[in-house]
Amino acid sequence: MDGRRRNPYELTDESPVYVISVAAQLSGLHPQTLRQYDRLGLVSPDRTAGRGRRYSARDIELLRTVQQLSQDEGINLAGIKRIIELENQVTALQSRVAELSAAVDGAAAALQQREAQVHASYRRDLVPYQDVQQTSALVVWRPKRPQD
Repeated sequence: MDGRRRNPYELTDESPVYVISVAAQLSGLHPQTLRQYDRLGLVSPDRTAGRGRRYSARDIELLRTVQQLSQDEGINLAGIKRIIELENQVTALQSRVAELSAAVDGAAAALQQREAQVHASYRRDLVPYQDVQQTSALVVWRPKRPQD
C-alpha cells in the first residue's frame, strides 16, 4: 500500500467482483476450466463467506495469460504455474528493491544534511591549513643577544 487510506468502495484491479460465469465469459474460457485452474493453483480467486469464487480484473488477465501460454506457446500447466510463481517473485523483489532504494536515498539525504550542519559549525576565525612544499634549504637561526 502507498500509505494513503483507501476508500473501501473504490474498485481496483485486485477487487474481487466477478462471479465464475462472468469471469469465464470475460476470459473466453469454460467455467470448468476456471475451476481446474483454481484447483491447480494457477489462478486463485478470492472466496465469499459461502465459498463462492470471486474473480478480479487481474485474475481475468491472468486467466487469459494462462490460456495464451498453454494454447499458443504449448507450455504445460506445471510450466505455467512455475512461470507465474517466478513472475510473482520478480514483482516482489522489484518492490523490495524500490523500498531499499528509497531508504538509501533517504539515508544519503540525511547524511548530506548532517555534513552541511558540521560544515556550518566550523569556527570562522581559523585559517585552513595549506601544505607547504618541503625544500632542502638550510636555515640558520641565531637568537639576538641582549645588548649590554
